[in-house]
Amino acid sequence: MTEYDYDLVVLGVGPAGERGAAQAAYFGKRVVCIERAPEPGGAAVHTGTLPSKTLRETALFLSGYRQRELYGLSVDINPSMAVPKLLSRKDAVRDLEVARIRWNLERHNVPLLIGTARFVDPHTVELTGGQGAPRRVTGSVFLVATGSKPHHPADIPFDDEDVDDSDTILQIAALPKTMVVVGGGVIGCEYASMFAAMQVKVTLIEGRPRLLSFLDTEIAERLRGSMQALGVTFHLGKTTKSIRRVGGQIVTTLDDDLELSADKVLASSGRSGWTDGLGLEGIGVQVDKRGAVKVDGDYRTALPHVYAAGDVIGFPALASTSMEQARVAVCHAFGFAYKRQVSELLPFGIYTIPEVGSVGLSEEGAKEKGRDAVVGRAFYRDNARGKIVGDKDGLIKLVVERGTKKILGVHCLGERASELVHIGQGIMLLGGTVDAFIEMVFNYPTLSEMFKYAAYDALGALAR
Repeated sequence: MTEYDYDLVVLGVGPAGERGAAQAAYFGKRVVCIERAPEPGGAAVHTGTLPSKTLRETALFLSGYRQRELYGLSVDINPSMAVPKLLSRKDAVRDLEVARIRWNLERHNVPLLIGTARFVDPHTVELTGGQGAPRRVTGSVFLVATGSKPHHPADIPFDDEDVDDSDTILQIAALPKTMVVVGGGVIGCEYASMFAAMQVKVTLIEGRPRLLSFLDTEIAERLRGSMQALGVTFHLGKTTKSIRRVGGQIVTTLDDDLELSADKVLASSGRSGWTDGLGLEGIGVQVDKRGAVKVDGDYRTALPHVYAAGDVIGFPALASTSMEQARVAVCHAFGFAYKRQVSELLPFGIYTIPEVGSVGLSEEGAKEKGRDAVVGRAFYRDNARGKIVGDKDGLIKLVVERGTKKILGVHCLGERASELVHIGQGIMLLGGTVDAFIEMVFNYPTLSEMFKYAAYDALGALAR
């Protein structure tokens, strides 16, 4: 039997790579992690999840957004001071999380190698670009968790310093007065609302007729209304013909020939799997045209000992699901009876202003699947804690099956929506009915209490 350097070689140390490595090491496997960047964490820590959410909270604080709503206070933002404060907070959170990841690997006795890995045969990668000479590392099993990078369509001039993607927007030197966001997906909506809160005049262009088509239609429309109140201008159902520099401005021409001038353009065109240079095709691992690795239900590639998890395999490309995918992949690879599947009940947290949390079927999705369902709603404006925090527009919406009273979907919009949704998720995971919310005793005053009143509303609909 061939003796390899390690039982598991993990390529990439983002959410998927870190959790997969720790899972295998916990059960006594010899594990090594290889990371191309100088520090571990991946896009989640350095360019995506945590930085954008940190910027959101900092923007809310600096802009006095919540205070404006509550007390009618006007806060003037000094553009020259705002960006350094935004970026310094982002960097502080990043440094703390990098330290936590290093500590987690160390306590599991997992070495971290810095450099670029490339497969030279199915069980060997060559590591280059680190601090030492090129070296080869062999493994019995491999987990590819190299993440993703912003997709760059050829017709968008990303070489212009004022045309940014979701990574480079984090490096801005000053707040622009005007910004055009191309793409109304999650990233585009998050940044559009964030910059609008900072008093930047934002225009958002989206080719589809509505925002975030995977969301419940009512929630998506209410979000659009809230963003519009924040100052975002929308051009839905429109695409761009060209983006070009004209003097000191970036001019975006739409398909109806409308021209929009702005100081900055953020092109949010989705992401591509970061697989170039890995040599995967050379060992028989299939990769699609957007760089995503093809895997089966156990996250195994066409090569049985090579697994992949996280953003590198495409949708849903969430940090939360990436962690779970990696754990399942490692348990399958080594036959651990610990975790063998990722729950089908995947929550979404969208960190717009206001936040969105969603899990399960939308109202429309229930109808499309032939489920006889009613909805129940409770509004922040009718809730004591909602009044305290000053959220007038938020709501919790339950989708309830008529015959069984089971919860089919939970959709939240407003303060702490990404947290609140997990209460509904827990009831759904346990197969609970709407009566569970009636039976529960909630602290008062809390936003969570709205679940009880949304349940009462649903019971009223069931009785009709």
